[in-house]
Amino acid sequence: MKRKYLIIITIIALAIAQYLIWFSTPIEKNSGILQKSFYIHLPFAWWSFISFFVCFIASILYLIKRKKNYDILAGAAAEVGVVLISLTLLTGMLWGRAAWNTWWTWDPRLTTTLILWFLYIGYLILRTAPMGKDRRATVSAGLGIIAFLDVPLVFFSVRLWRSGHPVVIAAKNGDSGMTAAMWQTVGVSVLSFAFLWVLLLTWRYSISKRREELEAKLIMQ
Repeated sequence: MKRKYLIIITIIALAIAQYLIWFSTPIEKNSGILQKSFYIHLPFAWWSFISFFVCFIASILYLIKRKKNYDILAGAAAEVGVVLISLTLLTGMLWGRAAWNTWWTWDPRLTTTLILWFLYIGYLILRTAPMGKDRRATVSAGLGIIAFLDVPLVFFSVRLWRSGHPVVIAAKNGDSGMTAAMWQTVGVSVLSFAFLWVLLLTWRYSISKRREELEAKLIMQ
């Protein structure tokens, strides 16, 4: 698919999702208007995890096959993931400020997510370290594999430890307050962000690949 068509589809999908979120979907009875941020916060989180999974798989493939394209894909996925996990933390903090009257608590999910953010920030810094390209790619791949181990920890943190996260509170109460229409909006929002994710990943991958090709040509001159 040509990028211009993907851009158009992404814009339309995001517009539909935002219309459903703010104008069509009813207000949740427990959290009120604050719950609207959930439809944005959740896709940011899920697609950041998928980004890190792509980085994880690409890192493994690079160590096995030693093809530069896998290293480029791992780096592109990590960059997209860091952007999305940063927005996840930001929207979570805004939610926390309104729900808990504080910007931050050392809740298990928040803490493990922050650790995840630091791990991949470190990964991106490592990719710029002054060392040989092959060695840097190998070391980065190792960190890309290790860092991903925190993703399932983030996902299961609310079940492993006591947590004040809204997901846990809703589960304990036995009622999330979510109607079928609300879950439909969740699905549309997650799908719309899928188009955005593909657009960002392919765009970043193509830029990194062209940069590698240009550097290779300059070395040969």
